[in-house]
Amino acid sequence: MRILFLTHSFNSLSQRLFVELRRLGHEISIEFDINDRVTEEAVALYRPDLVIAPFLKRAIPESVWRHTLCWIVHPGPLGDRGPAALDWAIEDGAAQWGVTVLQADAQMDAGDVWASAGFPMRAGSKSSLYRREVADAAVRAVTLALERLRDPDFRPAALPEGPDGSRGRWRPAIKAAERRIDWGNDSTAGVLRRIRAADGFPGVCDEILGLPVRLFNAWPESRLRGEPGAVIATRDGAICRATRDGAVWITHLRGIGAGQGDLKLPAVEVLGADRLSAVPDIPLDPFAAVDGDTWREIVCRIDDGVGYLAFEFHNGAMSTEQCRRLRVAWERLRQTSARVLVLLGGSDFWSNGIHLHRIEARENSADASWDNIEAMNDLTRAIIETDDRLVIAALRGNAGAGGVFLALAADEVWAAPGVVLNPHYKNMGNLYGSEYWTYLLPRRAGSDGARTIIGNRLPLGAPEALQAGLLDAVFGSDAADFAELASGRAEDLASAPDLAGRLQAKQARRRQDEAQRPLAEYREEEMRHMRLNFFGFDPSYHVARYNFVHRVPQSRTPLHLALHRRIGGAAGGLGATARTRT
Repeated sequence: MRILFLTHSFNSLSQRLFVELRRLGHEISIEFDINDRVTEEAVALYRPDLVIAPFLKRAIPESVWRHTLCWIVHPGPLGDRGPAALDWAIEDGAAQWGVTVLQADAQMDAGDVWASAGFPMRAGSKSSLYRREVADAAVRAVTLALERLRDPDFRPAALPEGPDGSRGRWRPAIKAAERRIDWGNDSTAGVLRRIRAADGFPGVCDEILGLPVRLFNAWPESRLRGEPGAVIATRDGAICRATRDGAVWITHLRGIGAGQGDLKLPAVEVLGADRLSAVPDIPLDPFAAVDGDTWREIVCRIDDGVGYLAFEFHNGAMSTEQCRRLRVAWERLRQTSARVLVLLGGSDFWSNGIHLHRIEARENSADASWDNIEAMNDLTRAIIETDDRLVIAALRGNAGAGGVFLALAADEVWAAPGVVLNPHYKNMGNLYGSEYWTYLLPRRAGSDGARTIIGNRLPLGAPEALQAGLLDAVFGSDAADFAELASGRAEDLASAPDLAGRLQAKQARRRQDEAQRPLAEYREEEMRHMRLNFFGFDPSYHVARYNFVHRVPQSRTPLHLALHRRIGGAAGGLGATARTRT
């Protein structure tokens, strides 16, 4: 089937549906929702059998949905309507939630229902739930809707009418005043719900030490106590703030008002050293055992001969300083008795490479970019040169750009089935990339395969990445099941009788590769290109980075996504059928 994705951006849900539907054999083209005229033009060019809107901020024009079947993927259960579905679910403490596939019509989220899928809620942020549970449910619901579309006897059901004649339950966007925290009265659980419900966007408006800010990414703290609302500690760039019955860690802030900028940055960086001069910094060793809830970016543990290294970096972005701390933790892990080392990354993202927000905040962004990529390279090389341990990269969450190639430095790369990889750099202003990708990618995908993967600039689902050679195994029913199974597999490897032989073979291959071409040469060549990206006359990388971190709206859809703008569109085989199924 020929399907047009109409979306505000190519976000995580859009990418997940893109790889899943292509796997089912559908042809997918993408158009960013810029204005009605552009949408009408895209439909005229592509003549799709179906339009799917995975992520929209406004209504599909009537000129489109009147003539072409259009589905809205709504992140709420059957009957839910409105622009803040997941926000309300978290605020209300809902135990169950879901995703509904609705047919677009004159009323927002009130069209006939083609399918829905539910899931149990967990204590997580809106962004985390969206990337995991919502994405999984959306795949199930859209897949079911497509099956029903092929059934000539199926008819979508209308939403039930309420007493006032309206269909479903409409809930408006949550106002900023409704999201505010009363630090003197709200419990820790209430504060967490409030910040998590606004995570990603818009954040919770607040004032800390006299500075108006928006709060993001909160974690519970079991032991620290203080005056409600007071900042009582810092750690790894985050602040700990007391509640009436405990405390929470807040890792990121965005300033509000003139002169504050609009970058989301580590809380300590936004508040500044002067405001925090009286607040104690309480670092926590990555290897320290902890009872109860707290927050730290890097955690190491040893279990049954396996060393685990988790790094919970916000949105998968890795700053210069974070890369350096992670390399120190890695070297310490190498000194333990663990025979197999597992890089777990974060729960939502394994890694997305260099930290563009931190770079943008620096006075000299070119120098900051250079320092960050060099730190990534140092970390990648440390993993490549770990020849006395078997190294596993276990991807519970997505990875992109340099984060993918950091994972490829491991001996084996495993992933959960819903993981999406973006193994390319060029979307960020034609960035060449480093992290030894010119060594790591061809040895897995071959020279031709590497050129194709880098040049396509498209996401890969875990099964496709497995087929391309980027992954060695895909297993589990979801991220949690994958993590449990990965631990068992790693423990089996640690006790396997052939482990010594595998390590000898690994060492021999590394010596052979180094003799053929030293790692230093790969890095030197990559960094020669990166120097031009950072310091050369072409500002494309700096412009793309600025647009990304400042959320500048798209003015057009890139041609590598908009298939219809490359081929001019053509009639779809099921178009007439799809358009009459209303």
